[in-house]
Amino acid sequence: MHRYFIKTPWLLRRIFPKYVWEAPAADGAVYLTFDDGPHETITPWVLDQLAQFDAKATFFCIGKNVAAHPGLFNRITTEGHAVGNHTENHRNGWKTPVEEYLANVRLAAARIPGSLFRPPYGRIRAAQARGLASAMGVPNPQVIMWDVLSADFDRSIRSAQCTANVLNHTRPGSIIVFHDSEKAWPNLKEALPVVLRTFRERGYVMKAL
Repeated sequence: MHRYFIKTPWLLRRIFPKYVWEAPAADGAVYLTFDDGPHETITPWVLDQLAQFDAKATFFCIGKNVAAHPGLFNRITTEGHAVGNHTENHRNGWKTPVEEYLANVRLAAARIPGSLFRPPYGRIRAAQARGLASAMGVPNPQVIMWDVLSADFDRSIRSAQCTANVLNHTRPGSIIVFHDSEKAWPNLKEALPVVLRTFRERGYVMKAL
């Protein structure tokens, strides 16, 4: 039994209404997101795939990875994609004291500009969320969650299942999670091209947040 939801339940959205679970659905827009990069080989491949299908996406980057690959981070923004803060070291908010967590967000914010934040594992405490404005240096940070989880990180499933997770649950306005990481690569390399091609066939417009 997997310990995650592919489609985010309505109850979670109801309990945490201040977090962003979906985005505007006008013009058949869907929103691909990629967590945990940039990665020296996987992220360039993802960017090439997106360019092939005229797709824009949002990359929730880990601060230490941005520090290691600044040129790649610059390529992401130069090619018209959005970026967001994913903490400096992929911290789990449920397991990290509030001040320590916010200090980690602050480190990443020095490398990753903007108001978008995604908590690793989707786990953040209320006090941590309240402290984001100060930690990120922005007045109205947005905590970006998701509507559809590809589960590309799960080595116990095949890429076909990962593809089906996305294609069977996406609708206009969906925010979809992939990962540009080594753990996700076996599934990502097979699933992403199929998803991009199918989205285009369905008439979806792939936008950045």
